[in-house]
Amino acid sequence: MNRKLLFLSLLLVGLISSAQVIKKDSLIYGASFIDRFKTIENENISSNVWGAKNVIPRNVSNGIEDPDYSYWGGNIIHGDDGKEHLFVARWREDISKRNGKSGHNIWWDSEVVHAVSDNLMGPFKVVDVIGKGHNSEIYRLKNGSYIIGVMGYKAYKAPKLEGPWALIETTFEFVDKELNSSNRTYVVRTDGTVLMMNKEGHLFEGGKGDEHFVEIKNVAPAFFRKNGSHEEDPVIWKDEVQYNLIMNDAFGRKAYHLTSEDGIHNWTYEEGIAFDPTILQRVGGTLGNWWKLERPKIRQDKYGRATHINFAAIDTLKSFDLANDNHSSKNIVLPLLVQKKLEILNKVEFKKGAERILVKILAENGFDPLIDIDLTSLRFGASFEVNRGRGAISVGYKKEGNDLIVIFEVKNTGINKHDYKAKLIGKKKTGELIFGYAKIQK
Repeated sequence: MNRKLLFLSLLLVGLISSAQVIKKDSLIYGASFIDRFKTIENENISSNVWGAKNVIPRNVSNGIEDPDYSYWGGNIIHGDDGKEHLFVARWREDISKRNGKSGHNIWWDSEVVHAVSDNLMGPFKVVDVIGKGHNSEIYRLKNGSYIIGVMGYKAYKAPKLEGPWALIETTFEFVDKELNSSNRTYVVRTDGTVLMMNKEGHLFEGGKGDEHFVEIKNVAPAFFRKNGSHEEDPVIWKDEVQYNLIMNDAFGRKAYHLTSEDGIHNWTYEEGIAFDPTILQRVGGTLGNWWKLERPKIRQDKYGRATHINFAAIDTLKSFDLANDNHSSKNIVLPLLVQKKLEILNKVEFKKGAERILVKILAENGFDPLIDIDLTSLRFGASFEVNRGRGAISVGYKKEGNDLIVIFEVKNTGINKHDYKAKLIGKKKTGELIFGYAKIQK
């Protein structure tokens, strides 16, 4: 019997464990979005609060919560006043049965409110009621005005965050049939036009100042629902390298990260998961062991990079949250490790004997690549390779001002002519994860 047949035979009889087989090709730390969550500190911990035992005690200053309202969805935007502004849906927790429903299932009667904090982590305090609506997302147009999209065929528009907010109609041009109009998420592109995705991953393009969206023809949804799962409710954002989305599997209580070069074509699943409820234990502190996290939203820096993520969090099954009971929901905020700014300085050649790749790692406030990086830890190349601890290692480096140029060999990167990006994973000398993406020059 040859070695290949022997190996297969051993697998069949269980003499080689699946753990041994998987280990050879397993993902390393930094491969998945879930690895980006930073640890947090304990503060303002209280046990005298609403909620199931699994969310007590908890930090009541994180995000927004109060005993009178359930909160859901909403995103945070940095204001010109230097404060953080959250636009979130809420509804009364004490509403008795209406149309045979109560508690969480009164979400359809929610209102969008404007809450403000000096601290991105919270606590946020409500300063204004915008109007009726659910699952809001605010975005800023190139002319400086703001739009809050909500479920259905409506939105709110204002010249500034403080208002005044006017109700406007959201309109659509569909290709064949009417598609879901709810839970819209937006990216304002460089030219001022808007890319919009609905809750089921269908893509639309909009103008520069209204909520009129045209379905993009001959383009598949960014994701599909599979048997036994319920993929929905994406959030999309753009950084300097690519478009990103995180969408939630409502049945599996897990979320997934996808990327695309142009935000329209070839949305690809990144490996691993984006998050699940266990992330709250991984980050430390005391936030509570929430039953489910939904409606993720991303806070970005000036380069478009994700710096924080906020969620709707509920302490039990939605159907168990009834009026005037001890259950409810809130919005929580978590900090993320931010990807490093990278530049590939030369064109990547794929012919035999191709030259090396020069990758500049840019210095930033609080990050000195010349001092901070453990060069021996760096792996660079196609995501599939780097995510498994492979790819190219550093074969040299040089300084350029405060930045660091690292030299990698093309032949070990795993990059092919179809790739638009490369990935870097490594560590600081302190052991902290560093990662980043760079556009490939061809």
